[in-house]
Amino acid sequence: MKKLALAAVLSLSTTTAFAGGMAEPVMEPEPVVEEASSSSSAGVVVAVLALLLIAAAASN
Repeated sequence: MKKLALAAVLSLSTTTAFAGGMAEPVMEPEPVVEEASSSSSAGVVVAVLALLLIAAAASN
């Protein structure tokens, strides 16, 4: 009877020890910060398009 009780205790203690297991850590990627450049070509393109629209409207 003692062997049966010892076997029951050992089997219960080992199942709880391995219940969760080791999980791989999840690393979140670092956010990429993009520096704003002082000479933006998008601003130049918008300005040129605005001038062209004003010139087209003035010629009509």
